Amino acid sequence: MASAKHEPWPWPDSLDAVIAAPRYHRLVLENERVRVLDTRIPAGDIVPVHTHRWPAIYYTIAPGDFVRRDGEGKVLFDSRSVPGMLSASAANFIECLPPHSVENVGPAEIHLISVELKD
Repeated sequence: MASAKHEPWPWPDSLDAVIAAPRYHRLVLENERVRVLDTRIPAGDIVPVHTHRWPAIYYTIAPGDFVRRDGEGKVLFDSRSVPGMLSASAANFIECLPPHSVENVGPAEIHLISVELKD
């Protein structure tokens, strides 16, 4: 059975979350199959534009409202527009994320653990 052909990642390594936004993304573990990041975003902070090249399971330790914008600043998602989202589930699966920033618009730190699934 032939494996699916994957397109090359179109963004530079310099936009990787750990490189572009190291204050917010701490590498916990990495091997050939997974990468685990501990992400903390203080209240009021805006995480610089970065990418996540692998799909991941995000486990929320401390939820908070946030706004995700694309590399040009256009709003992609505002958690405040989804009533009950912060209490719905502590774990979510998210596909790869192209260049984006995240603004914590809540009153407390957002804390996530992500397990990125490498090909």
